[in-house]
Formats: sequence, C-alpha cells, structure tokens
Amino acid sequence: MSNQKLPDIKTNFSDWYNEIVFKAELADHAPVRGCIVVRPYAWALWENIKNVLDARIKATGHENCAFPLLIPESFIKREAKHIEGFSPELAVVTHAGGKKLEEPLVVRPTSETIIHYMFAQWIKSWRDLPIKVNQWCSVVRWEMRARPFLRTSEFYWQEGHTAHATYQEAQAEAQMMMQEYINLAQNYLAIPVITGRKSESEKFAGADITYTYESFMQDGKALQMGTSHLLSQNFAVSFEMQFQDQNGKLAYPHLTSWCGATTRLIGAIIAVHGDQHGLVLPPKVAPIQVVIVPVAAQPGDLVFLKALEIKTNLEKVGILVKFDDREHIRPGAKFYEWELKGVPLRLEIGPKDLALNQVVVAERLDSTKQVVLIADLLATIPAKLQAMQDEMLVRAQTRLAGMWNKIAKLTDFGTKLAQDNGLYQAGWCLSQDCELKLKEHKATVRCLLATTEFTTCFACDLPSKNDIVIGKAY
Repeated sequence: MSNQKLPDIKTNFSDWYNEIVFKAELADHAPVRGCIVVRPYAWALWENIKNVLDARIKATGHENCAFPLLIPESFIKREAKHIEGFSPELAVVTHAGGKKLEEPLVVRPTSETIIHYMFAQWIKSWRDLPIKVNQWCSVVRWEMRARPFLRTSEFYWQEGHTAHATYQEAQAEAQMMMQEYINLAQNYLAIPVITGRKSESEKFAGADITYTYESFMQDGKALQMGTSHLLSQNFAVSFEMQFQDQNGKLAYPHLTSWCGATTRLIGAIIAVHGDQHGLVLPPKVAPIQVVIVPVAAQPGDLVFLKALEIKTNLEKVGILVKFDDREHIRPGAKFYEWELKGVPLRLEIGPKDLALNQVVVAERLDSTKQVVLIADLLATIPAKLQAMQDEMLVRAQTRLAGMWNKIAKLTDFGTKLAQDNGLYQAGWCLSQDCELKLKEHKATVRCLLATTEFTTCFACDLPSKNDIVIGKAY
C-alpha cells in the first residue's frame, strides 16, 4: 500500500474523502455508472452497524422478512405524490426472457407500495394489527452525481414498515424508531445528530410527517443520515387496505415506514471522524479493534507465539483482533496501512518488549504510544477502546457546535453559507416562497426544530412559526 500523502483534509475535503475510500480499501469502482463495489473491510463495518440495529429492531417487536426486488409499475403509480417524488430516480425493466413485458417492472427504490399491497391481503380485522416488519436489502435510485457511500445508484439499507389501528400508535412507532436511530448514531458511531421534521417540500413523497436525523461533516455540509415516516392513511387508501374495527365498522389502518440505517452511514463515519492520516473508526463498530504487529520476529519464534497468545486472550474478552503476520511487508508499512484504515489500537511487540514482558500500544485517535505490561492488557485495552469511543463523540460534538450559527436573516448569513458551508438556525414563516430563496445559496431547510428562539422569518418580515436548521447538503 502506497505511503503517498493524502490531499489536505482542510482545503480539499472532497478529494481527501475520495482518496480515503479507495486507498483504505472500502470500495472500488463498478462497471455500472453510479455504483460501487463494497469491499470486505467496509462490508464488515456495515455488518457491525447492521447487527447493532437489527438487535434493537427485533427487541422492539419487529420481524425481519423479504419482499421482491421488482415492483409492478402500476403499484408505484397508485399514490400520486409517491410517483411524482420518485419518477426521476426510477430504473425500469421493460424486457425479460427475451420478450417485452406486458407491464414494466420497477427496480425497488423503496418498498412501501409492494409491502402495502401485501398488507391489504393480510389485514382484515383489528385483531390482525399491528403488523411490524423490517427487511435488509438494496435499493436503486438512479444517481447522476455519485459519491461513494454518500450518494450511489444502488445502496444497502433496512426499511421497516408497520400498520396500526390508530394514528397515535403509528406516530409513537415512527418516533420510537427515530430514537433508535439517534442511539445508533451517537452511542455507536460517535456522531452527534440534529433531529426534527422535514419541511413539506423535503418530506418523503406520500408521507404526513417525515422525522429526520442529520449531521454535519467536517466540510460543513449536511448529511441526512436517516428518516422515519408517519404515512398515516395515504397509502392505505391507495391500496384499498381496510379492516373491520372493534365497533364493526370498516377503517383504514395508519402506516409508518422508517429507513434510518443505510451504507450512507459508512460515508458519515469517514467524513465526521477521519483525519489527515486516514480513517478513524469508532471502536464499537470497527471491524478490527486491535491489530498486533510483530517487529523483528519470525513465524514460530517466541515473539510470534507471544503475539498469538495475546490475540487469543483478547478475543476471549470480546475484542476483535487482527494478527498481522505478513512476512513480505515491513513493520513501518504495516503501521501506515492500519493507521490509514483507522484501527483504534495497534500493539507492537518485538524481542526487547518480550524480554520486558511488555508491548507498545499505539492509539489511533491521537497517534500516541504507551508501554503496557502484557499482564495488564486485558484490563487496559477495553478501557482504552471505551475512552476512545467517548472522546470521539465529544470531539464531534465540539466540531458541530463550532459550525452552528444563530443568525436571524438570510441577508446576513447567505454569503457566509455559500462560501463556508456550516449550519444556520433561524426562524421561518413556513412559506415555500421563502424556502425557495435558499436555492440561490445551494442550501435547503434540513429540518424543523422543536424550538422557537427566533420571532421573524429568515427571508421575510412575517412572524416565525418554527425554528429551522439550514445547510448545504450532499
């Protein structure tokens, strides 16, 4: 692996990001425009994220299932706002088996329509409710300006879908899952987030309310990390989904869908935590938490055997360990590689260390080194991993706070927003005419906050109805 210097993260963030993705062997170019090949290291990171959330999805009463990749085009068209919102992004199959299809099939952009078609077959009585399902799959949304993990035509995610007897139950469901996503981001990915509702123009096509959790990357741009939608009865009506309620009357169920974990989270980890030396991975989701690099050692000698013993003992307490015994690569090159790949801790052990019953522990976050007795490793390593996890969140919170500007009027912050990015809290009258003025600065309303610090709209003199967060997005 080349030791070539990375682009400057502060002055050339975009090139830095792209170099990291490919040099750290997270992804490779695919022969299909807008797509990437997710390499094993990134897939292991994705699996760790997936496993955390999947356990919570099941613990909150949902069941995993699988629905078809191909969806009849007529299903997509049933909900008017849905087709209007997704039409530009659809990939459509018109021929199969050597023949033109009687009805084109849409490659899954999201599964509301086909799942709701099935819900309509399954829900007949109030006793059939609630239905709470989730699937892990890939979706396709044709992307004209792709960026690895952050925006690709095909990406991987989970999508939960539920049906409830009442509006209140559905709203509680959508809000509960948003809390699960916030927990994932902050307590596992060490990424602080801003939460709120999407504006009418930015919400999911066909939803009553879209809840979102957003973060800002080191370049000051916003990233929508995931959403939870209160669909209510819109899709239920479109799919003639009726049931007999407890009073014997026909009613439409209230629906939710939530898609808060996608491979976009890998991009968020890169862009929030990375530094000039490469990735910095949160220990709780890192594919490798500790890498052991033997120095001046040969296979089978005492140093190698001691390194293997350390590996085994660390694994017994649940640490993910890699023993780098590659003979054709010098230790210095290994150090560079594992630093680039963001492994939280590196243990170096050579003949002198073995004689003193110690190892050198290199910490990725600050590039510091400490001598630790081998006998103390089982207590020291878990503590260091937790400390790194905690410190990463604190640093990201500090960085986010430094980007947060509270300025009342677009005329006062528009130029700064256009030039320097960052996030801006202001008031809004909820008029779409005012919202459209943000496009001149290539910005959008990221979310509506629950606060009302500002009294007037950012773009006009009407009273503010809600504080908002404004930013430029990926």
